[in-house]
This record gives sequence, structure tokens and C-alpha cells, in this order.
Amino acid sequence: MQKSGLLVWSKRILIAAVVLLVLAVAAAWLYLRGSLAQLEGQRQVAGLETTASVARDAHGVPVISGGSRDDVAYATGFVHAQERYFQMDLLRRVPSGELSELFGERALPIDTSHRLHRFRARAELAVRALSAADRKLLERYTAGVNDGLNALSAKPFEYALIGQPPRAWSPADTLLVVWAMYFDLQGNLESRELARGWFRDNTDEAQRAFLAPESTPWDAPLDAQTIDSGEVVIPATPPAWWGKPKAADAPAPAKLAQAEFLNTVGSNNWAVAGSRSDTGAAIVADDMHLGIQLPAIWYRAALQFPDGKGGQRRMVGVTLPGTPFVVVGSNGHVAWGFTNSYGDYLDFVELEGKEPQVAHEETILVKGAPAVKLVVRETALGPIREVGARSYAVHWAAHLPGAVNLNIAHLEMADTLDEALAIAPTLGIPAQNFVAGDSKGNIGWTIAGPMPRRAAAGMASTYPLKAWEAAGLWQGWLPPEAYPKVVNPAAGQIATANSRQLSGTGAELIGDGGFDLGARTHQVRDGLTALGAKTDVKKVYAIGLDDRALFLSAWRERALAALDAKAIAGNAQRAEALALLKDSWSGNASVDSVAYRITRGFMYAVYDIMYDNVNAELARVDPKASMAAVSARWPVVLARLLDQQPAGWLPPQYANWQALQVAALDRVIADLTKDGQPLKNATWGQRNTAVSAHPMASAIPLLGKYLKVAPDMLAGDQHMPRVAGPTFGQSERLTVSPGHEEQGIFNMPGGQSGHPLSPYFLDGRMDWLTGRASPLLPGPARHTLTFTRAAGATP
Repeated sequence: MQKSGLLVWSKRILIAAVVLLVLAVAAAWLYLRGSLAQLEGQRQVAGLETTASVARDAHGVPVISGGSRDDVAYATGFVHAQERYFQMDLLRRVPSGELSELFGERALPIDTSHRLHRFRARAELAVRALSAADRKLLERYTAGVNDGLNALSAKPFEYALIGQPPRAWSPADTLLVVWAMYFDLQGNLESRELARGWFRDNTDEAQRAFLAPESTPWDAPLDAQTIDSGEVVIPATPPAWWGKPKAADAPAPAKLAQAEFLNTVGSNNWAVAGSRSDTGAAIVADDMHLGIQLPAIWYRAALQFPDGKGGQRRMVGVTLPGTPFVVVGSNGHVAWGFTNSYGDYLDFVELEGKEPQVAHEETILVKGAPAVKLVVRETALGPIREVGARSYAVHWAAHLPGAVNLNIAHLEMADTLDEALAIAPTLGIPAQNFVAGDSKGNIGWTIAGPMPRRAAAGMASTYPLKAWEAAGLWQGWLPPEAYPKVVNPAAGQIATANSRQLSGTGAELIGDGGFDLGARTHQVRDGLTALGAKTDVKKVYAIGLDDRALFLSAWRERALAALDAKAIAGNAQRAEALALLKDSWSGNASVDSVAYRITRGFMYAVYDIMYDNVNAELARVDPKASMAAVSARWPVVLARLLDQQPAGWLPPQYANWQALQVAALDRVIADLTKDGQPLKNATWGQRNTAVSAHPMASAIPLLGKYLKVAPDMLAGDQHMPRVAGPTFGQSERLTVSPGHEEQGIFNMPGGQSGHPLSPYFLDGRMDWLTGRASPLLPGPARHTLTFTRAAGATP
């Protein structure tokens, strides 16, 4: 009887536990569903001038329409908040140094570093400097954001996980989102400047000219076929640090470059003139390369509003959640795209201690801990950063008034290429290569965004300066009329891909802020030329899918030559590597290629051998400092050494240059087989596998798998148009002919929504993975949400 009673109670407890578990799961499920966006219905809004609507297609892509531009801004803010508020929150907190308020002390290092720039204070000043019309539009967008957030049945699920409520949006927050892009696109300038400072102090002029050349034969400038600067002579002797193994007391084990995705940059944009298109209108393509995360950085949309001339203006492309505009796309008359310009927009100015300073106390709120007080000292040249025993003023374009504004709105009404090129220099964004084309067939390039007005300092300004050298070197902004530009070149095409844009004097205005070495630009340019006299949107789009390993093919030849009969004698692994280099080379960065992975690893293993010691020294200066930061052209430099084999540059631990190359290949083989797998299984796809995830994926064990992408193998790599890495790559692919948007093509690595229960969370990703051309324009409406003015409300 006693056992029977115990059994009964055990069953009851078990049933109760199961019921509680089911109730908990159901409650969690309902909570999660409560933070899904409202797709249909009607909402009454105070402050609306007319009406607005959001008509989503089967993929969640909206056409946002309204009777005024301000009403469309409101509806855009509402949609952004409902689909992406947590993403927007992070974007505003990164530049303002406010992440610790959400994530506690682990975010303090980032906040402390970024608070140096006081962007929250700069954003408040920038809002006050806006025109009345811009401020009104920004306020309407802000109202839409806050209404969208408050209209959710439950707050975005991320806030439940971190135990903090979401903070309301403000107009300054939108400007901070733009400043977040300064960190994303120019955030490596500080470490580059410090790395080059160390490099200058530890080399002579001839060594610097060879190891950090201003150009290489791979450059593909817009104003010439190549840059004819002559080949720099290899000095008789290298720097004292050259080729030495890392010191025993060097900073914690440096990652091997041959095993990492080092120095991977990307973004391509190109245009074909109407003289070569099937419609007579220009064709513009753009694939901005950024971190690939969930949700995707961009939010697709078409915005439709009165053009002030009795008609309608339709903008189609990508918006950045947190801002009310289409960033890249087409307005029906002009289409445009961006790539990072990698110009020289930051100087480290070494101070003498006599410069006037102003101190600002910053308070960093920390979740679960006392607030942290930080004193930021500023000079007229910028905030002071201490590095070792030196004090530097960080003189960055992002600090100056005008660095951020809402002038991108002017592109909405541009009807011609000339109008767009005149607007581009006035944009308050990190300086970008701006490629545009119009419906009449014209194409052009210029820099969009503020550029420092420098004296004739040339590339010397890419090294730290002394305080007295700064006088006259950089005074305010370059006037728009002085910006370099290229319009309707004879070839009927324009292409940029983060490398040096010009061969002539215009290059001095831009400077070198870490240009890529030019192989991608070279490949895009030649790919466009190969399209012939007439082409179309689909063929122009396909340039972005080019994963041919043209740049690495010479490195494969070097590896083959190094593995001669003597090198492979009695060494089965080297012999297998040789066979794989011969037999599995497709000429592409394809997922099934072992040869590509060995070749790529070989190039980076040579980098490790030559720069292991110096990179450890540079890490003492700044964690991100390296010889790759000093010059992205290092592969060309090392290739010359391997090909010409100057005796004075051979590290003494190697008997000859072949021995060095074989040692590099041995490093690669050891890395690829370290887990016991056969070398033949070490494909490029095994290494180049997508690992993108939502920031909160690790915080939810049960839901985490739904916040990650599948481990898809990715074709492509650096130094080719299809740049692809596990967490970096083409954040969008857009190809469009203005006036013919129905032919436009678009891909994105994630869907519209940031919510894992939304059908739009990963919608469209398969098209991005496979390169399948999907339509740019939204399809027929499946869900419509309408906004009307509240009864009795005045606009």
C-alpha cells in the first residue's frame, strides 16, 4: 500500500512537472510570437499628414507608400522597429560606447575605446545643425520607430534574455547608426597608422619603398590601364627584424595567417554605359562586402511618395535599419552603389605636451556593476590616445562637423548622372567610391562623403605626424568642386573594388588608407570588357559571382616548382600535396578544391615565416597592428622575393629559397592534417564554411540552432569578385538599370526579419548561396498595413 501510494504521488509529480514544462514552453512560445511584426490591419496615427501603407510581398519585402515623404519616413521607422529593433539598438550603441548597459563588464573594453570619440555628444550637436526639413523628417522617422516598438505585443525577445528593457529611439540615434558605419568602414585606420609608425621607425627609406609600395602591376585605376610607377629596386639588405622567428616573450600565440582569413576586404561596384546595354540605359551593380550576420545588415524596401511635380518617385534598394533612406538602389532615373574608398581620412598626430586641452568626463553605465567614469582629453586636432610613452591626437574625419548628415535624401530626386555626382561629395557618410548611371546611359564615379583638404603631402600622410607637421596639412573639408571624378570613359564601363582609384594627381587627394592590392578590380574590369559591345543586366550581375583564382594561380606555380623530385623524395605527404596541386586545381575557389586551399595556405605561410617576429612586435603596439595593416600589397612583395631570390633577403635559418618554400608548404600540410584527416579531404569548402549567427545565439541553448545559418560551404575568397568567408562577404548583390527596375536582380544572405519565428528570417538566403538571380522589385502584395491620421489630429 505504501509503495502504491508512493507510485501514485510520483506519477502526479511527473504529470505536474510535464504540465509545468508544457506551460513554460507555451508561454515562451507565445511571448516570442508576441514580438512578431504586425503585417496587416489599420492603425490611426497622430501627426500623420495624409496616409501611408506597407504592402509586403511573399518574401516580406515591402512597398512603403505615402502621401508625403514624411509619412513614408514614419512608416519606414515603424517597419524597421518591428522587424529589427535590437539590431538598431546595437548599431547606435557601438559608436556611442553604450554596450555595457546591456551586456555588462565584458563590453567595457569596446565602450572605453569608442567613448574616446564622444559620438553621442557629436550626434546631439549634429541634430541641432540639421535644416528644419531634415529635422522634421528625422522626427517623423523617430516617431515611427517608437510607435512600432510600442505596438509589439511583447518586446523583442533579445531584451528578455538580457534582462533589460529597450530604450526609446531618438533623432540622435539615427545619426549614431551612420557613425557606426564609420567604425565598420574606417575603424582599422588607427591600427594601420600605429603599425606604419612602428614600420617607419624600424626601416630605412629604401626598405619602406620596397615593402610598402604605393602601387603594383595589379592596380586597375579608372584613368589608366595600369599605374606606371616603375618597379621598386629590392634593397641590398632587409630590416633587422626581417624573417626572424617570434621571440619567446612575444604576446600570446599569434594566429597563423595561413589558417585564418587575414586581410580579407571586399566590396565591388561597377557600371556599364548605355552604349553597351541592351536598353540604352546604364547598368549599375553593387555588392557591398561586410560582416555576414543574422539578421542581415540591410533591409530591402521600395519607398514611394509624391515627387513634387505631380508624379510619384519610387526608390528601390536597401535601407539601413535606424535610418529612413534607401542607401543603394535606383530612383527610376539614376542608380548608384558604394564601395569603401580606403582613402586616408585619419592622422595620428604626436603631441609635444604643450597643446591646449579640454577634459570631458564620460559616464559608462554597466549592467550589474557601478558606472565607470572616463576622462576624455581633447585638443583642437581631436581626442588624445596614449600608446606606450607617446601621446597622439586622433585627427579623424568622423570627428568634424558635417561628417554625418541627411544629404543622401537629395539622391532621391536626382534625375541625371550629373546631379548625382554633384550630390555625392555632400553626403555625410564614411567616404565611399560612388558609381552611378542614369536612364540616358551615362555613367560616372566620384567620392561620396567628406574628404579632408590636405596640402600636397601625398602618401607621406599615411604615417603618424608630429604636431608641428599638422599645420597646413589638413584644414577642413575639400570643396565638392575639387573632388576627382570620371564620367563616361571611352571603354563604356567603370569598376571599383577597394583598390587605388586613380593613377594621376587625383590620387593625392584621396590618399592611401589601406587600399586592397587591386586584383579584384583588375578581374572585374577585365570581366566587364569580356562582355563585349552589348550586354544586359543578367550578364553584368554575373560578374559578382566570378570566383576564378587568377591572382593565386602564380602562387600555385611556385608551390609546384618548390615540390621538385628532391623535395618529395621519401616524403609521402609532400608527394600527395604535389599530386593534389596538379589534379584538383580547377582554377577557381571552389568548395571541392584541395589545391586551392593548399595554394592559399602556402602564400600565407610564407607571410608567417617572413613576418612572424615583426607581427608579434606590432601586437605590442596595437592588437590589430600587423604587416598586413602596413600594406595590403605584401603578397606582391613576397612574390618578387620568391621569384628573384636575392641572397641578402633569405632568412638565415634556411639553406636556400626553395627550402623556405618547402618549409612553408610543410606548415600548410601540418595544419590541414592536424586532426588526423587525410590531406585529400581538406577541401576549400571544409574551411570556407558559413558560421553566421544572431548575436544572442549562444545565450539560448534550446533556440540557438534556429538563430544560426546552416554550415553551408562557400565558393569564393579574397582577391576575386566573389569575396566570401565564414562571417564576411557580399552583404547584398544588386544589379539594376534605372528606368528598367523590373529587370533588376537582388540577393541578400538573410531575410527581412530579425525574428527566428518569422517566415522572413532566412527567406532568400538560398538564392544568395547559389547566386540565383531573384527579382529586385517586390512582388504582388500578400499583406498590407495601413496608417491613417487619427480623428481630430492635426499634422
